[in-house]
Amino acid sequence: MPDSHAHTTDNTVRDKDAVRAELTFITPSATKPRFNSAALTGGAPQLFFQTERHSVPIADMRPRAASLSLDHEGFALRRHQSAVTNFHSDAAIQTRYYAEVEAIVAQATGASRVVVFDVTRRSDASRGAPNLDGLRGPADRVHVDYTETSGPRRAADVLGDTELARLLAAGARILQVNVWRPMRGPVLRSPLALADASSIRREHLVATDQMFPDRIGEIYHLAHSPNQRWYYAPRMTTSEVLLIKGWDSLDDGRARFTPHTAFALPVTLPDAPPRESIEVRTFAVIGQAQGSRQTR
Repeated sequence: MPDSHAHTTDNTVRDKDAVRAELTFITPSATKPRFNSAALTGGAPQLFFQTERHSVPIADMRPRAASLSLDHEGFALRRHQSAVTNFHSDAAIQTRYYAEVEAIVAQATGASRVVVFDVTRRSDASRGAPNLDGLRGPADRVHVDYTETSGPRRAADVLGDTELARLLAAGARILQVNVWRPMRGPVLRSPLALADASSIRREHLVATDQMFPDRIGEIYHLAHSPNQRWYYAPRMTTSEVLLIKGWDSLDDGRARFTPHTAFALPVTLPDAPPRESIEVRTFAVIGQAQGSRQTR
């Protein structure tokens, strides 16, 4: 389905260090949008909705990195030197990196328990990056990985229905947090743009069915508003990670859903190497973590 193109000239972010770039947003419609995932098509996703591109200012988050939080902006930038030297090795990821990610998320959230449940490598090279379920390129539409419905559903899949019910009944809080890291650096192409979750209105989050071979998932796409604020971390290195909140069981005004997308820098050197990254998805349990545990 062809995209429509609408361009804006908003100045919500006026930092002198901001870049202006086009991001791809969903065009709201009367019917619930859906798309066939890469896992279903074997290649690029097949969309059954329209998108539109808007030019937005994207500020450098580094000057304010110390004040960024998962509870307010919905994302945070942290330094972390991994002991893993080959992020293409599945064995190294499973035996060493998962434990590092669990420690990163626990330290950032105060969680008493962190469970890793998914890992994806991405590259903007022509073939994408290899994963157990196929090749993946950067996600090029503004989205949130989970919704009000699919967040708890995925938590039940990972933690178990009985354990999730026990945790929530006991007053535990559960966060879905992604840990995103460059596998090579500095990142000179296709960096991540992240929306300040406090600038996102709930009505701009558009629930979208994601079709898999064996199930139907749900994510949010984002409709554009000139009041949205955008940030990125220029020239990220392999010793840095972005923490991105995808869902929060607590609904008290804190950030719950953080839209994000890859974007093209206004100026990219022709010999800039491909962006290669790895993202690990986790659930973090805060409070009342005792009880039965389910392996990954």
